[in-house]
Amino acid sequence: MVSFMGIGLVDPILKSIAENLNATASDVSLLFTSYLLVTAVAMLITSFASARLGGRLTLILGLGVIIVFACLAGTSSSVAELVGWRAGWGLGNALFIATALAAIVAVAKGGPERAITLYEAALGVGLSIGPLVGAVLGGVNWRWPFFGVGILMSVALLAIVLFLKDRVTVPHRIRPADPIRALGHGGLLVTGIAALLYNGGFFAVLAFVPFVVPFGGYGIGFLFFGWGVLLGICAVWVAPRLHLRFGLPRTFALAMGTFTVLLALIALFVHTPAAVCVLVIACGAPLGVLNTVFTETAMNISPVPRPVASAGYNFVRFLGGAISPFVCGKLGENVSVAAPFWFGAICVAAGLAVLLGFGRRSLRAIERTH
Repeated sequence: MVSFMGIGLVDPILKSIAENLNATASDVSLLFTSYLLVTAVAMLITSFASARLGGRLTLILGLGVIIVFACLAGTSSSVAELVGWRAGWGLGNALFIATALAAIVAVAKGGPERAITLYEAALGVGLSIGPLVGAVLGGVNWRWPFFGVGILMSVALLAIVLFLKDRVTVPHRIRPADPIRALGHGGLLVTGIAALLYNGGFFAVLAFVPFVVPFGGYGIGFLFFGWGVLLGICAVWVAPRLHLRFGLPRTFALAMGTFTVLLALIALFVHTPAAVCVLVIACGAPLGVLNTVFTETAMNISPVPRPVASAGYNFVRFLGGAISPFVCGKLGENVSVAAPFWFGAICVAAGLAVLLGFGRRSLRAIERTH
């Protein structure tokens, strides 16, 4: 939960960072790009590292890296310096997030499906609380949220050291190239590409909405708090029910179709702040469903060990998160403030087409197995 807080924590201070460091929206968007690009590439070595170091030590190492680079980010004197520290933060994020799911699977009762639900609950709570923490600390100074992350991660590190006594095991003999080889499975590759495109819409909302609403840090913080609460509720309670009732293909179609429509409506009403607020909060519903069903699908769609599948899938999907914020920033500056949301809508629609066009057979195979 604390780790995911770091993603949304910068949202309320994006405009403040731009003003204080004389940066544009696309410059500030590189905070997401550097963070997620390094996270994506580092995902390729997480299984290799955790197999040799052990899951618990990998979690501790990842948290330690995040603490160091989050605090260094708070000392930045330029956007370029801040972007660089965020890149280092992404390395720690990759080590921690990939291993965290394996740890939850190892210690949770109720099997992998229950563990994934707990993981998505942590994501939802983190994404909802992060913007509020960012708003409160950013109201004092734009640097404070970064030091706040360092403090919160220190608490998380202490919790891992004191309370995670179970042995978190991962498969041995995992080679660095195994996550790439895992993408040779058509179902996993299609799922990753669909998630990459879906992230084009996800980060259009997360990275560019702060620049189209006339709010300060607190307004943006509460806006994304509402978004995150709905995301968490739908990830934990709505997604499993939709999956059981409609099956994977229809659940994907419903959630991605809804998200595409909401993005298009944000583009159409981008100059009406009240409408944008309602639509952004509403986006939390399909996003919560999609986060859960994408994770479940990636974990079950191929025969490779779950940590390897997770690493390969996350490598592909986080590339979408790395590219989208920068593209949205440039579109917003050079085309129109509506263009990033049209871009996001097109990405999500394309992701649904890829998933149902090339992955339907694999999705049905999961249905038969589970």
